[in-house]
Amino acid sequence: MTLASFDHVTRRYGDVVAVDDITLAIEAGTLVGLLGPNGAGKTTLLSLLQGLRRPTSGAVTLFGGNPLDAGRRAALGTTPQETALPETLRVGEVVDYVGGHFADRVPTAELADEFGLTDLLRRQCGALSGGQKRRLAVALAFVGRPQLVLLDEPTTGLDVDARRTLWAAIRRQHDAGATVVVTSHYLEEIEALARRVIVMGEGSVIADDTVARVVARVGVGRVQLVSDEPDRIERLPGVVRYERDHDRDVLTVTDADAFVRELVRSGLDFRDLTVRGATLEEAFLALTDQARATDRARTTEDAA
Repeated sequence: MTLASFDHVTRRYGDVVAVDDITLAIEAGTLVGLLGPNGAGKTTLLSLLQGLRRPTSGAVTLFGGNPLDAGRRAALGTTPQETALPETLRVGEVVDYVGGHFADRVPTAELADEFGLTDLLRRQCGALSGGQKRRLAVALAFVGRPQLVLLDEPTTGLDVDARRTLWAAIRRQHDAGATVVVTSHYLEEIEALARRVIVMGEGSVIADDTVARVVARVGVGRVQLVSDEPDRIERLPGVVRYERDHDRDVLTVTDADAFVRELVRSGLDFRDLTVRGATLEEAFLALTDQARATDRARTTEDAA
């Protein structure tokens, strides 16, 4: 069952195209990771689903109707990038207030236990750390037992342990029936959570598939070595990206086997060679690099 959809949706802010002719659907039961650099259109896409923005063209549907209809949004839970909490209210009071808007809400104690807030229920929101406020903001997205939850950068400001604890809670909510869309700058977060990954760049969808297939689509590998001739190695065929990590040369390549053959054939000096497959982060960087190169080529053609 489709919970939300975009049909050739474009959203402009003056001359800036934030979302460019996007068509996609969010199916019930999925956990979707939405990736893209700053300015890719991720937050705009979520704001269209929440009815906070109207599309310039195209159609957005939420639970079969218009997101501007408040009744449609009753089954939607959200955590925006920035959350303002009333500083003088206690955590338990905030949960009760938000939960009071829903006929079938999660009890406060149960929600607090799920998201590690039990010891904070009597603390005023103004006394919470940034990470604690973030956990509360994510918990509030689930208080009304929503069918669809939109989490925009949910673990910003959390340390590694707190982030993993929150991941576990999100997974449990998904297993209990919530469909979840997560945007994140932490690519390991998307790799840990998402079953489906949508990669955005310049307002368009670059890739939409499982994590494994997105990585396989790029077909890149990671080669590390030590060389006294890094400039020449960087210019070998098939190198997508070159980085220096302390004393090692790190190369993202289109075909690791072909690159190693070319490296040996070149006669260049190297040692301590290691080769592995790409991670989601490396695939993401390669995809966005390819998208930028395509945009530059298109701009050049238009100018000509």
